[in-house]
Amino acid sequence: MNRQHSFKVASIQYNPKLNRRNANIRELKSLVRQAAENGAKLIVTPEMSTSGYHYLDRSAISTYVDTIPGLTTDHFSEVAKEYGCYIVVGMAEEDLETGLYYNSSALVGPDGYIGKYRKIHQWVVENYWSCWGDIGCPVYETEIGNISMIICQDSTYLESARLAAVNGADILCFPTNSSSASISMLQHWSEMNGLYVVSANRTDKEEDFQMIGASAVWSPHGEKLAEAPISRTEDGTDDDILYSEIDPSQYDNPGKDRLLQRRMDSYKDLMLFLGPWDYTKNTQSRHVKAAAIQYEPEVGNKEANLKKVKQLIEKKVDEGVHLIVLPELSLIGPVKTRKKQDIHEYAETDDGSTVKEMKRIAQEMDAHIVFGFAEKELPHYYNSAILINPEGEVIGKHRKIHLDEWDEKWATPGDKISITPVNGFGRIGMMIGSDALFPEVASVLAVKRADMICIPTSWNGKYGTELSMNQEMFAKPYPNGTVSTWDAVAKGAQAYTIVANFVGTDTQYRGRSAIYNLDQNYTEDETVIASETEETVLMNAFHTMKTDWWLDQEKLILTRRTAFYKPLVTREPPFF
Repeated sequence: MNRQHSFKVASIQYNPKLNRRNANIRELKSLVRQAAENGAKLIVTPEMSTSGYHYLDRSAISTYVDTIPGLTTDHFSEVAKEYGCYIVVGMAEEDLETGLYYNSSALVGPDGYIGKYRKIHQWVVENYWSCWGDIGCPVYETEIGNISMIICQDSTYLESARLAAVNGADILCFPTNSSSASISMLQHWSEMNGLYVVSANRTDKEEDFQMIGASAVWSPHGEKLAEAPISRTEDGTDDDILYSEIDPSQYDNPGKDRLLQRRMDSYKDLMLFLGPWDYTKNTQSRHVKAAAIQYEPEVGNKEANLKKVKQLIEKKVDEGVHLIVLPELSLIGPVKTRKKQDIHEYAETDDGSTVKEMKRIAQEMDAHIVFGFAEKELPHYYNSAILINPEGEVIGKHRKIHLDEWDEKWATPGDKISITPVNGFGRIGMMIGSDALFPEVASVLAVKRADMICIPTSWNGKYGTELSMNQEMFAKPYPNGTVSTWDAVAKGAQAYTIVANFVGTDTQYRGRSAIYNLDQNYTEDETVIASETEETVLMNAFHTMKTDWWLDQEKLILTRRTAFYKPLVTREPPFF
């Protein structure tokens, strides 16, 4: 196939019957053949699509496992050879050498069996019979592009899709049995990693677990190319096939380009496994009232911007606020300079004039403040943010690690990702602007047990997409204006995320300051989003640590598979 031409892909929404492997293979093969006859060159089936999902132990599933390659891959290889296509089959695998079982997916093509993936991050049910995957996240080179696979629960972890991207994937195939959690992250990972994502889900109910369909295809820009309806009926809808197109010319994209801007030396802590014996973590849920200050800056005018910030805080910030977050380079804005020396007049130390003013505000408000400024530590300048406590002391600092075109002319990149423990309040992490584009940063903050993540930014819409998955899958739909990049930080790190941005028609800043919840199906707290154009103070109150929920940061930490994350922190060249 000419990789310059678009081709059709198909997602099979198939509801296998429990304990009916042979019948399932026969019916699924018929659907796959139908998709191939209609011109699909890549066909993806659901997780465990040949056996059904719920098994209580090894003996219960032992009759329905198969080797890879084996009988199952032989069946689907026939179709792949006949129609010159590629097929991903979700199935239960037996390793003959060890006798161990895995929740796997197999890739076959026109020349037969190509490769497999074993699920790395497992959900509760399969732990009763399946070993956790042990082959990492391989990428397979094919005529239609480099194909990788992850399965269902894997998408809950920032690292999974990132591994596929770093290892050189163009297309991420995603077999799943999802009630919404796993498929809700696919738009985030497509845009953030520059990948086409093809997901295949079920629509029926098995052992009181409801799969909802909504199979989808996402572009590397986070665009929804196709999405099947949501179904919540016990028997599911009729088996269905979702079609879309993949354009190989889009394999080169901004998400892929950013892979070359990663700062691996700053991510080393991502490899740490700090559980269950992590004595530094916060163990108590805290009630927090937070504010994000959104305004139009006069770029370079500290005095005017300070006056505006004071007025907004005095007039619109509620009493009893605990945490106030301001945008990136809060009182000068993203100044455009041609050379390093030009920033000198704006830069200051931790004891500079505007820093002292922010310390006074923190004392007056009896609140913590996150404030961005151009930091001077000669011979270097940094795009920095500091955390000031209610006593007016600087207790935390972050230096922007991933610079933009406008600040790389003068700023030295930072190299540390850290958190600040605050007694009686929680653990606060910070990132600045485009740091949020690199999921490794959020992963490190999760490892270090940040309860909250503050993001001063100057966002103008050049990254991130507004969430467009079917909102019916959530108990509480996302508010309009939700940006995928920041939601990915909150959900991926399981830390409440406070974003403060500018507005302005002249500067083209896009607002949407926000305070992100951890899961839109958790209805006791909510995500709130500010307008795209208005100056405002966005307030929200929430409780940290959701220990009663299906996923929280503790569970996330305890189920990370650090042995396979090494490609994210080493300097080995990418595979593409």
